[in-house]
Amino acid sequence: MKASDLFVRCLEEEGVEHIFGVPGEENADLMISLMDSDIEFVLCRHEQAAAFMADAYGRLTGKAGVCLATLGPGATNLVTGVADANMDRSPLVAIIGQGSTNRLHKESHQNMDAIGMFKPISKWAHSITNAATVPEVLRKAFKMAAMEKPGATIIELPEDVAKASIDLTPMQAEKTRRPAADHKAVAKAVELIAAAKRPIILAGNGAVRKRAAKQLRRLARKTGIGVVNTFMGKGAVPLDDPHCLFTIGLQGRDHISFAFDEADTVIAVGYDLVEFAPEFWNKDGDKTIIHIDFEPAEIDSAYPVTVDVVSDTADALWQINEELNRAHEDRLPLFDIEGRAVLRQAIWDDLNAEAADTSFPMKPQRILTDLREALGPDDILLSDVGAHKMWVARYYQCYQPNTCLISNGFCSMGFALPGAIGAKMAFPERRVAAVCGDAGFLMNVQDLETAVRLKLNFVCLVWVDGEYGLIKWKQQNHYDGKHSDLAFNNPDFELLAQSFGMWGRTLTGPDQLQPALDEAFAQDGPALLAIPVDYAENRKLTERLGNLICPI
Repeated sequence: MKASDLFVRCLEEEGVEHIFGVPGEENADLMISLMDSDIEFVLCRHEQAAAFMADAYGRLTGKAGVCLATLGPGATNLVTGVADANMDRSPLVAIIGQGSTNRLHKESHQNMDAIGMFKPISKWAHSITNAATVPEVLRKAFKMAAMEKPGATIIELPEDVAKASIDLTPMQAEKTRRPAADHKAVAKAVELIAAAKRPIILAGNGAVRKRAAKQLRRLARKTGIGVVNTFMGKGAVPLDDPHCLFTIGLQGRDHISFAFDEADTVIAVGYDLVEFAPEFWNKDGDKTIIHIDFEPAEIDSAYPVTVDVVSDTADALWQINEELNRAHEDRLPLFDIEGRAVLRQAIWDDLNAEAADTSFPMKPQRILTDLREALGPDDILLSDVGAHKMWVARYYQCYQPNTCLISNGFCSMGFALPGAIGAKMAFPERRVAAVCGDAGFLMNVQDLETAVRLKLNFVCLVWVDGEYGLIKWKQQNHYDGKHSDLAFNNPDFELLAQSFGMWGRTLTGPDQLQPALDEAFAQDGPALLAIPVDYAENRKLTERLGNLICPI
């Protein structure tokens, strides 16, 4: 068979069901080989969008999302989406084309060192120069992408290698079992938890793996310790659980900041420093920190770890739970979660204070209240990057892990719209909503055509303010209210939707949102809601967070 046929058989062995991409001349053999496969090739309108689709698909399913591009500009267009997946810990395999190996040593058409470009933003990047290595390279790429912590791997397939004749079979994909935590580390962690006076649990991105979230909930209930999630740890503990103390991540003072101020012990579960720097919650570096994660803790002066519990996070939590049973069965729970009730209620009241606001343009708080009511516990919200992301992070709470996707590692604008396509393909039975700013939405607007063509029903909620709102907000905070020129013009969003052959509406009043959401989710394809938003609330929130009174 041709090496491209073997390549496709290897993809099938890895369980690949979809490839998102834009092919080129140098991918021709691979594309023809795919025609004889059950793998669905999702033809996209931009390579960056294809990478974001694979990013969201991988993050939600736990198996590598796959994207494809040709050489040169096709490969460079993938970069932002690949980097996003890598820093946000999404398993992704990117396949890129390349010219024949007999011209790569010299100046030639579209020839560049793509592998060198991808190395800093991936876990592994490799060019196949010998067809006999196809099975090994594919197996390694998928294994490394899915290994904790997940990330991006790159496979380059030159066109002459794709054409080569080969007589090999794919390597079988085997499940890799991760080792258990060191028993001394587990015992030390339990000792520190039992000795704590005012402990708190910080749940990060690694805590929303399904098994990890289950064991984390056991730990919270067994110990009586409250759980705070990062932007990317939403749903690790359900919003209606008394152990849920909601979200940390705004750099201003928030209610939960007071709980961290008084905490003597922080149990960090699946926490990446890239999510929210420890200097914001441990500026004096004096807290006892128990780090539970797949990898040892990063070195940071504000994150001095007392004990590193390194292993599969779910298994580490299970071991700690079992050790708590063994060593402290007669006094569990160790703490009374009712002691957090006042704080939890203060946060809850704050989050719901503007839930029924009738002003227009709409306040972010009202938009997210209506959206939360429209989405079920297992439905999926994807937030783009902009001022709206801060509101989603603080106000939109979750019942289940991985039901609110926020890019808060690499923080890429343009993620949510194509990400919603990947999410809908991963879970077609769930409602999917993409919350976008008017700036980020237009960065990948071309792939609305992909969604229309595939008849994928999800709803894009575009918050319209005609500015780069998050940049304005931050400049105003740092420069006494001053900001640079950040305004721009927008299209007529209803006409834009119509031009793509899809349903769209621009709201003119706050009471229109709930019925519009119902109508949007009933469409046969994607739907667009343009919502004028009142971002005067940004400065009001900053001012209020700076003047909060400790509710503890």
